Amino acid sequence: MQLTPAQIAQYDRDGYLHFPEFFTAAEVEAMRREVGRVSEIDTEMVVREGTSRVPKIMFRMHETDGATASPVFNAAVRLPRTLGVAQQLLRDDDLYLHHTKVNIKAAIEGSIWPWHQDYGSWFNDGIERPTMLTMMVGLDASKEMNGCLYFIPGTHVIGRVDPYFDTSTAYKVWSLTPTDMKRIIGEYGEPVAITGKPGSLTVFDCNLVHASGHNLSVQDRWQAYFCYNTVANRPRDVEKPRPDYVRSRNWKPLETVADDGILQAAMATA
Repeated sequence: MQLTPAQIAQYDRDGYLHFPEFFTAAEVEAMRREVGRVSEIDTEMVVREGTSRVPKIMFRMHETDGATASPVFNAAVRLPRTLGVAQQLLRDDDLYLHHTKVNIKAAIEGSIWPWHQDYGSWFNDGIERPTMLTMMVGLDASKEMNGCLYFIPGTHVIGRVDPYFDTSTAYKVWSLTPTDMKRIIGEYGEPVAITGKPGSLTVFDCNLVHASGHNLSVQDRWQAYFCYNTVANRPRDVEKPRPDYVRSRNWKPLETVADDGILQAAMATA
């Protein structure tokens, strides 16, 4: 998939691009089946919450080894439509995945993610430059009622804002202070809700300020995240590094597969 100069300019200006119909219904269903399968696995890479032990995050489904390995997701991160777009926006052909995850925002009780920048955490992983982006894949419809993401367009240009470690919500994350957020919204304007049908794709810069609200609906919301980094920017050594499934040590450059790779993988493993 070749981006237009206008799309690249829009990404550079706003810090994100949204594609409303990116994956087919069959591709979405193949990924959803894999999420359902992996959600039953007992491993530290499937993070559960509450007394019901419902999965809330699943990591490392893109690799070929490990408990959560999924041929379908291994293909999904390497399509010309995904890897190829990341290569164009990062201006580098040698990319790897810092991590992948599937977030499950549970019906009614799915918690907020406070205002933050992804690079707020990734800098602490030993990554020196913000040459990173995330692809968010809608496996369900994303609506304001079920806790969609909100972006503040253009905020990626301000660079990393010094965060604090917020432990007040179910999702512990390096977050931006209320004082910083009031200043940022005053300067950059009101947040934009990122909504869409299943199969939509949103690409956003690692320094773009974003958050999500509670899932107030009666249905879970599933979304997958592919976090790309340049091989040249792989993490330096740090004390007490996070586990491999959130701070990958597989820095081999990704290679593209056929554009129907998701469906090929699904048929091969059926």
